[in-house]
Amino acid sequence: MVAPVVQESPDSLAVPTRRQLLMGGAVAASAIVSIRPALANTAASVLNCTIPVPDQGRAGNFIAPSGQLVPSGTPGAYPGTGRSFTGEQVKQALRGGRLPGTGYEQNQAYLNYIRRLQRGTSGFTCYASLQMPR
Repeated sequence: MVAPVVQESPDSLAVPTRRQLLMGGAVAASAIVSIRPALANTAASVLNCTIPVPDQGRAGNFIAPSGQLVPSGTPGAYPGTGRSFTGEQVKQALRGGRLPGTGYEQNQAYLNYIRRLQRGTSGFTCYASLQMPR
């Protein structure tokens, strides 16, 4: 970066030149142009990320209404979907909609499972991204 050239005023206060002001404006404009597409890509990727219910490592378990994983065949629990839901589908369900292919109680159990995701669990990063303000 080039050191700014300043004109000395009679009061010995540094006053930026017109050229310096124009260059500063150009730098700010280029920063805005580069940041906006990055934010748009981030928002799109959050909506396209996926959350498996449950993750592959625990695919044989059922999901209790509380969202906890329980052994398969547990009365009142629901089998895993065997598929992943997109961030957009989960976002809509968290706002009062339903996950595709689920009834009311099953939807609630799956959403409770998603809310209980912990760091290191498949889908956690996607869910955490949905929680960040835009």
